[in-house]
Amino acid sequence: MQTTPPGPRGEPLFGSGRQYSADPLRFVEDIERAYNGIAAFEMGPMETYFVTEPSAIEEVLVSDANSYRKPDFQSDTLGDLLGDGLLLSEGETWQKQRQLTNPAFTMGRLAAFDDRIADHTTDLLGRWNGGETLDMELEMTRVTIDVISDLMLGTELSERQLSQLRENLEPIGKQFEPDPMRFALPSWVPMPGDRAYQSAVSAVDEVVDEIIAQRRGTEGGEDGPMDLLSILLRAQDKGDQSSEQLRDEVVTMLLAGHDTTALTLTYTWYLLSQHPEKRERVYEEADAIDGEPTIDDVREFEYIEWVINEAMRLYPPVYALFREAKEDVELLDYDIPEESMIMLSQWAVHRSPTYWEDPEEFRPERWAGTEAEDRPRFAYFPFGGGPRHCIGKNLAKLEAQIIVAMVAQEYELTYTGPEKLNLRPTLTLHPQDGMDMVVSERN
Repeated sequence: MQTTPPGPRGEPLFGSGRQYSADPLRFVEDIERAYNGIAAFEMGPMETYFVTEPSAIEEVLVSDANSYRKPDFQSDTLGDLLGDGLLLSEGETWQKQRQLTNPAFTMGRLAAFDDRIADHTTDLLGRWNGGETLDMELEMTRVTIDVISDLMLGTELSERQLSQLRENLEPIGKQFEPDPMRFALPSWVPMPGDRAYQSAVSAVDEVVDEIIAQRRGTEGGEDGPMDLLSILLRAQDKGDQSSEQLRDEVVTMLLAGHDTTALTLTYTWYLLSQHPEKRERVYEEADAIDGEPTIDDVREFEYIEWVINEAMRLYPPVYALFREAKEDVELLDYDIPEESMIMLSQWAVHRSPTYWEDPEEFRPERWAGTEAEDRPRFAYFPFGGGPRHCIGKNLAKLEAQIIVAMVAQEYELTYTGPEKLNLRPTLTLHPQDGMDMVVSERN
């Protein structure tokens, strides 16, 4: 058995941090193609094992998940924002919170809200005028915040609250842009942008405090509403939920619950604009619906579902996951020491020629039949996997398909941004220049 996997040689202090920070997506692509499923490099002082072989990814996330945890480096800064919410919590806290909140995310509950997702989409379309140019990332952010606020928090945000959230997403995202100095220095060292970040977190907290105050007293008893916030408030009434934990879960749901779906939709519209023949097939499926799409229509969708899957393959909103080994482990015949960081990159694996034919081609048809069935399970993992898979997966898929169908029924979207789509990897993968599109009414 070999002790350490091969990998690129870094430089003193920074390791490979400067190369990664300069272009994270190119860096992980190059590593995936240069090494056979696993590579080792230093990210600042952190020994990092980059794993792209699907069976090993499955081992980390599923079959041997108990040997790994969320790494401390993520909670240092991200903890100021999300605290001990479901995304970052570990051990008994995570298990308790996951079990408590699961009822809010069952498909049986969500299926009853197809009309409410459609209503929010109707409100969105009612603000559009044919021929105008809109930033589709902002538009998709607006509608997905509306949906998550309604279905999971039981409230409707005011225009002031929406503006306050949107204005502060930028400084929050900027804090998580790869920076070689952040990799190299201890987390307590002050860095440019720290003050703006803390101010943005405070502004988000203000909105969250208002939401909680507005809902308090409306959660009912055990037979009351089953939205996430009602469940948490009832738990607090029984002494099973601290004010801090309640705040952390609401912030996590409000921010993480809308962002990935908004980005999936944003890239879906970009790809359809670039491929009119694929867009026509979406129109055909959307036009076959009688009125607004229902859960029954969504269950019958084929091409729309393929398109969304393919958008998440090419532009995964979460482009990398990180774990830390809790003990000495073995991956692909290599010894991985305790406390080593494991990096799993959706971007690299989803675009790997090893697992995908013509990987950079937008081809929704690849999700049909045996081609999809024959791929390794973790050649595609936009929602993570295992016990810590995204709790909002069912809502995201339902929401995205309803919104795509309803927009396609009424509008054709034409991309007008830079010829080369520039990407900005922060916590999630955003278009650098927004996503300007002309919305034209369909005849």
